[in-house]
Amino acid sequence: MTSKKQPKKERVFIFDTTLRDGEQCPGATMTHEQKIEVAEVLDAMGVDIIEAGFPANGDADSDAVREIAARAESAVVCGLARATRQDIDQCAEALKKARRPRIHTFIATSPLHMKWKLRMEPEEVYERVIESVTQARNLVADVEWSAEDAIRSERDFLCRCVEAAIKAGATTVNIPDTVGYTEPDEYRSLFHFLINTVPNIDKVVLSAHCHDDLGMAVANSLFAVKAGARQIECTVNGIGERAGNAALEEVVMAIKTRGDIFPFNTGIKTTMLTRASKLVSAVTSFPVQYNKAIVGRNAFAHESGIHQDGMLKHVQTYEIMTPESVGASKTSLVMGKHSGRSAFRDKLKQLGFELADNQLEDAFVRFKDLADKKKQVYDEDIEALVDEELAAADDRIKVLSLLVIAGTMGPQVATLTLDIDGEHKTTQASGNGPVDAVFNAIKSLVPHETDFSDYQVHSVTEGTDAQADVSVHLKAKENDREFSGRAAHPDTLVASAKAYLIALNRMIARQGRGGSS
Repeated sequence: MTSKKQPKKERVFIFDTTLRDGEQCPGATMTHEQKIEVAEVLDAMGVDIIEAGFPANGDADSDAVREIAARAESAVVCGLARATRQDIDQCAEALKKARRPRIHTFIATSPLHMKWKLRMEPEEVYERVIESVTQARNLVADVEWSAEDAIRSERDFLCRCVEAAIKAGATTVNIPDTVGYTEPDEYRSLFHFLINTVPNIDKVVLSAHCHDDLGMAVANSLFAVKAGARQIECTVNGIGERAGNAALEEVVMAIKTRGDIFPFNTGIKTTMLTRASKLVSAVTSFPVQYNKAIVGRNAFAHESGIHQDGMLKHVQTYEIMTPESVGASKTSLVMGKHSGRSAFRDKLKQLGFELADNQLEDAFVRFKDLADKKKQVYDEDIEALVDEELAAADDRIKVLSLLVIAGTMGPQVATLTLDIDGEHKTTQASGNGPVDAVFNAIKSLVPHETDFSDYQVHSVTEGTDAQADVSVHLKAKENDREFSGRAAHPDTLVASAKAYLIALNRMIARQGRGGSS
């Protein structure tokens, strides 16, 4: 018997905008070094297009785009630009060293945006589409054009603009649901309408960019692909403005797992999804919700007796994909105080970390200290420990010691010693509770003007001896820019102090670079 040859699956391109749209999420600001690290993981993971930033937004964005463009080995590196000559020129300049550069220019096409935001008439917008795409195409061969708020645009006008962008040289046309307003059938219908109406639309790649305001970003993106889109714009962990963007890991695994209804491939190395998720969570200090699809801590956890019984008999009774397929450990190899450097180094390698010798030694010392305090050290404990080690590598201010007196009698008092640029300084402060006392002590030793926008405490693993995972978000009063820090420690107050200082160090580092936003 001869087997039927399987038809070749069409390619869906993955356009990752974690570093641009994702970073616009309040409090998700990344340092220059962190952006480079995230971009390297995305490139290695097989992301087709990395939207590295918005060069016209300032020197920090421009520098990040420039360096990512120079480093990317296989991904297209994309910069965002408004439909203005200056934006597009700045974008092209930042992309000069890219092997495969793309300029992504956009303008709003909905009546609401044109009237109230742009203050432009439709004909002015139409002419700007032609001018901006033409200019971009004269600078690079790969140009993407987006119709901002396409979903709420009048269809006839949207068609005119799409046709104009294609004639002017766009190679990709993006039809975004900018405000997360649509639903799958409506979005699919819009793509069908454009494909059947706009001349030469088959000459470009159609793209879907969906926000999650109604919780349908991933579903809308997949329905767009079923209608003819061949690029999905998404972010790791679904981070982004307001409710976020379509989650990269969910889009990719839906296509991979349900090949029967999505006969496509993405080229993503799915075994790197968990590592990418943890990295983005660490650098933004945005914890991943436990029940998050694909990469959440409980995504492959089974507590119900019925479920456990089914799993023991056959894993597919309750798991539609394997943990290994997304790079998650099937079980946590328990590390303890008797584990040596070799075992620790091997564990880090399994978890996807590569540390320099000095970083490895520092992390090992902290691991041994943690192992003396906990009966079992889980993978999540080690990841939290190393993430904090990497985040604090270049910090000017570090915690040396902390003693807190708390309880019902009050007042709560914190005695804190910090290493500030190599000098040891100690102070004592009181507060409305132990955490407030600790933070007041930090402010006393390092005077600064900030407000708190968020403070969260989670446990890294289960058990009363679990490490506390603390996230702190500070807002600088001078410019309302947010800076985040995240740290883990068996003592919640120590974790709080360290997380605060990571955020503060990031703020100081940004101010040292001129404070551009």
